[in-house]
Amino acid sequence: MKTSDFNFHLPDELLAEHPSEHRDEAKLMVLNRATQTIEHKKFKDVVDYFNEHDLFIFNDTKVFPARLFGNKEKTGAKIEVFLLRELDKETRVWDVLVDPARKIRIGNKLFFTEDEGLVAEVIDNTTSRGRTLRFLYDGSYEEFRAKLKELGQTPLPKYIKREVEPEDAERYQTIYAKHEGAVAAPTAGLHFSKHLMKKLEIKGIDFAEITLHVGLGTFNPIEVEDLSKHKMESEEAIITQKNADIINKAVTEQRRVCAVGTTTMRAIETSVSSNKKIGPYHGWTNKFIFPPHDFGVANAMITNFHTPKSTLMMMVAAFAGKDFLMQAYEEAVKNEYKFYSYGDAMLII
Repeated sequence: MKTSDFNFHLPDELLAEHPSEHRDEAKLMVLNRATQTIEHKKFKDVVDYFNEHDLFIFNDTKVFPARLFGNKEKTGAKIEVFLLRELDKETRVWDVLVDPARKIRIGNKLFFTEDEGLVAEVIDNTTSRGRTLRFLYDGSYEEFRAKLKELGQTPLPKYIKREVEPEDAERYQTIYAKHEGAVAAPTAGLHFSKHLMKKLEIKGIDFAEITLHVGLGTFNPIEVEDLSKHKMESEEAIITQKNADIINKAVTEQRRVCAVGTTTMRAIETSVSSNKKIGPYHGWTNKFIFPPHDFGVANAMITNFHTPKSTLMMMVAAFAGKDFLMQAYEEAVKNEYKFYSYGDAMLII
């Protein structure tokens, strides 16, 4: 498989700038792998495809407001700082992306408040846009994190050209988000409403949760034609013993097991053993899934529509079958499904 095998024409107007008004009212395309048929539904209809004791696995990561704006010392130039990950809690050292990067060198200081209460010093260059910052803040760690949250903006994807709106803070977050650490939302989960979760519960559907803190590496473009040469950036994944047991029970009983999103799928495929059992896991994963791939746990998947030649699209192609997925994407464009983070959804069974 080559990167160019996953190209298709995506009109700009199909990139969703705003979410649907109600979470579960987005369009849902249902792909049946056994019959090779496609149905067009609403997301709330997902409940009709599952029975009592089938299992949904959710990614309960929580997005933090990772986009900050500071001013460079002396020149006052406005610099965007995108927080990627905390490297050292004690010394308040972070990996970040800066824009424009050409202006930011080791030793520069960035000021985030007029009273100079929050300052960062550049201590390393990591990539062309990557920097390591040490934050200087006169207060406790909790106060420092509260200040980052106060100044930070919801990290909407770059393709969304509009300004961040107040409601993005709530809508770019799943309703079951618990553990803060992601810089992008696990977007398949954005379609679940409290009402839909209740309907699934009443039907007797079981739930399990994993945590995978989504990083920007998920969205990095692939710059090689040979997929085996692409390196994914690592993301932190956590699966508890309790949730591993819930998943293993469903697999043993041959229930339908649905991974909600590519991030959930990456986490469970990282921790599954050759006998198709999930073990507890806390570590980093750079697993890149593309066709052909033998999936160990999930036999159903919910996902969004992804951009051409993306690693996300490749994982879904490995699950649905590449030709069937390309057919579905063609149909999605024809029927004006919305793509990407705030877009419509797909159920593959």
